[in-house]
Amino acid sequence: MADYTQPVRDILDKHGWNFHRHGKGSHDIWIMPTTNETVTVSKSIKSKHTANGILKKAGINHKF
Repeated sequence: MADYTQPVRDILDKHGWNFHRHGKGSHDIWIMPTTNETVTVSKSIKSKHTANGILKKAGINHKF
């Protein structure tokens, strides 16, 4: 099974998102400094649908 965690984090970083803090359980909070929007990213993303959903919420047009 594929692991999409690092590619999602790399794409977020490339588009200007920054790691903000650790969230509850196995999640991290990423923030867009210019707009203060946040997105929650799991520490273990095994589904391409989940990965695509995170990127969609971040406003990034990328599909796995």
